[in-house]
Amino acid sequence: MPKHSTVAADLARFKVACQNCSLFQLCLPVGLDRGDLELLDRIIKRRRPVHRGEHLFHAGEPFQSIYAVRSGSVKTYTVSEDGGEQVTGFHLPGELFGLDAINAGKHPCSAVALEATSVCEVPFDRLEELGEDVPSLPRQMLRVMSKTILHDQTLLAYLSKKTAEERLAGFLCSLSQRFSQRGFSAREFNLSMSRVDIGNYLALAEETVSRLFTRFQEQGLLSVVRKHVRLHDLDRVRALAGAAVSAR
Repeated sequence: MPKHSTVAADLARFKVACQNCSLFQLCLPVGLDRGDLELLDRIIKRRRPVHRGEHLFHAGEPFQSIYAVRSGSVKTYTVSEDGGEQVTGFHLPGELFGLDAINAGKHPCSAVALEATSVCEVPFDRLEELGEDVPSLPRQMLRVMSKTILHDQTLLAYLSKKTAEERLAGFLCSLSQRFSQRGFSAREFNLSMSRVDIGNYLALAEETVSRLFTRFQEQGLLSVVRKHVRLHDLDRVRALAGAAVSAR
């Protein structure tokens, strides 16, 4: 088989696995040839699936790798001096996490699986070494980090100005966008996180979150069966959210 055909076949194989993943930006930057693809693939660890409630790392542990969710979902959180938990993010298939530990060399938060979850682990020292030979990789890393920072800044600004209804609507719109961008339904998805976690993340009481879900159902905006959410009127949910939280 001609060499260019083999490369094309390899690209197709990688795209099937990674086209909807943030790692796609690392695996297939413009100009990456077959040899570079193989080098990168060798350093990515496909970890065994982790169970619901199992931690990938704890706050204070040394930073060694960045992670990408292949399937399932992950919650990151910090714990205050009085033992209170603060949710810092929910990470869906195709999203990277662990980037916030690069500067200090240790994790500022903990990461726990919200359901049966599969991740790709990328040892950072190996990634840096590979970046010396593949200059496009560090640029792609900076791009991914920039998007993450922008999302976090937008979310903080959003939460500081919006009502409880607008916050929950914005959260649902964000999930809808993120699932849609990764090839999933924009209108039907599972909420792997609890009402407590959603309230913590949005700075709302658990009772407020539950009451709002009931109100949204009564208004015909959505329906909820256990953890499964169906958005019946996505346009109205978006209108209620106002300036929607940017997707990851």
